[in-house]
Amino acid sequence: MNTPDPLQLLPLRPLANVRIVLVRTSHPGNIGAAARAMKTMGLTRLTLVAPDKFPDPVADARATGALDVLSGATVCGTLEEALAGTLHAVALSARRRELPHAVRDARQAAAELVERARDGEVALVFGTEMAGLSNVEAGLCREFATIPANPDYSSLNLGSAVQVMAYEVRMAALESTAAPRAVVEPGREPARFEDIENLFRHLETTMIETGFLDPGQPKRLMPRLRRLFARTALEKEEVNILRGFLNSVNSGRK
Repeated sequence: MNTPDPLQLLPLRPLANVRIVLVRTSHPGNIGAAARAMKTMGLTRLTLVAPDKFPDPVADARATGALDVLSGATVCGTLEEALAGTLHAVALSARRRELPHAVRDARQAAAELVERARDGEVALVFGTEMAGLSNVEAGLCREFATIPANPDYSSLNLGSAVQVMAYEVRMAALESTAAPRAVVEPGREPARFEDIENLFRHLETTMIETGFLDPGQPKRLMPRLRRLFARTALEKEEVNILRGFLNSVNSGRK
């Protein structure tokens, strides 16, 4: 039996850092179809957020030979829990939103996702079959991706959408450079999901306490700030600097 050349497999290593996150999936068959789509493209990290039914024999039947992906799935109660530890998350969205983050097509988003996956954990996030992701859920991700389907008939079921994105992620990995990433310099560690969420909570609390934000009439201030920071690749030290400034603001008012 021929043994694969490790150098040939090197570009595919980032796939191990890619989570496929399904939020509030209503039909267990779609979970099974997603697992099958993932395995065909070498993805194994399935995360389910508050699924209606799981585990379920219908999911097992639709998964065919991907029962290992199903059995290894992580079930979470919230999207925040599902994204813990990630450096980058992409929300799949087929509809226009009032305050969208950066929107890329499937191919562009997959290339960016694979590049970030070389540094750590990343996620592709899919919403419910009928309504997709809520604005709050989508706002937890760094950018949006859309599949450029036929505008006259753009409906894709969940399993098909996962298959398209899984294919694009695999192709992006195969087309990326095989050279290993340089070691991250001290102090240049990318900020993780929870680091940025803690910053947002700290920022919101400070703005309320200083009177800058009226919680009774917040308008779109926090979504706009989320969009602002989503355009950056914050490092952990930068988040610490911002939170240190907020601490100084709070201490100066006491």
